[in-house]
Amino acid sequence: MPKMKTKSAAKKRFKVTATGKVKRACSGKNHILTKKDRKRKNNLCAGAYVDATQEKTVKTLIYNK
Repeated sequence: MPKMKTKSAAKKRFKVTATGKVKRACSGKNHILTKKDRKRKNNLCAGAYVDATQEKTVKTLIYNK
């Protein structure tokens, strides 16, 4: 069976930290921003971590081990 390729889309969207957690960006900051207050938009700038239940799946997409 051939090797599974790394998914380019996942590679661009996720980063693995030194501790092994997977970082992601928050969604909801591209359009329809007029109704969102400044605090909410600023909080969307900060990164977030992928849920523990999805970590294994995302890591498989990023690098195949």
